[in-house]
Amino acid sequence: MRFIFPAAEPVAVPVHNSDQLFPVNRIFCIGKNYADHVREMGSDPADTPPCVFMKPTDCLKVGNGDLAYPSGTDDLHYEGELVVALGAGGKNLDRAAVEAAIFGYACGLDMTRRDVQAGLKDRRLPWDMAKSFDDCAAISAIRPKANAGNPQATNLKLSVNGTVKQDDTTAKMIWPMVDALVHLSTLIELKPGDLLFTGTPEGVGQVVRGDRMDVAIAGVADLSVTLK
Repeated sequence: MRFIFPAAEPVAVPVHNSDQLFPVNRIFCIGKNYADHVREMGSDPADTPPCVFMKPTDCLKVGNGDLAYPSGTDDLHYEGELVVALGAGGKNLDRAAVEAAIFGYACGLDMTRRDVQAGLKDRRLPWDMAKSFDDCAAISAIRPKANAGNPQATNLKLSVNGTVKQDDTTAKMIWPMVDALVHLSTLIELKPGDLLFTGTPEGVGQVVRGDRMDVAIAGVADLSVTLK
């Protein structure tokens, strides 16, 4: 049996200080995971269950460089995030099993068409086209967990053109990464190669063509991209 046209190339992310590649299976994202960010978006963090959405793997922009400005928006926002990479999977996992399944961590950018998202929310429609488009997720190389310090309580900082916009600790997550993955494993079977973008702290905002975004997560990685 032959494909009727060439199959897409596998998506992979470099492993820090290694010639190995991490093959990406799926991209999951947790929304509304920092209380101050929930408030700045006009919601109540006390009434916020895990909000899970997905991005297609072919939207991933790997490493430093240029990021395409998407069509269909006049209000593109950055969201700096810690990313968790799974090397194993399973269903209905407990905390120990999730911790054992984690391969490593990376810096990520969840780009959002905020005006599109607002319109979809007003009509109570899914967010897909606000969150899923070309180059909507940027990621650094993945640092294996043995060399990543303590990502569950570390500093996340994002700057735009050298001005700090987000500066917070991952310890403020409403749903810490292990808890979020335990919850997700009750809904689907997690698999090796899955990525989880764990949410963004307060300080999100608009960027335009020519802006440079620098994300730094202490003990994990740095990422620098410029909108074109």
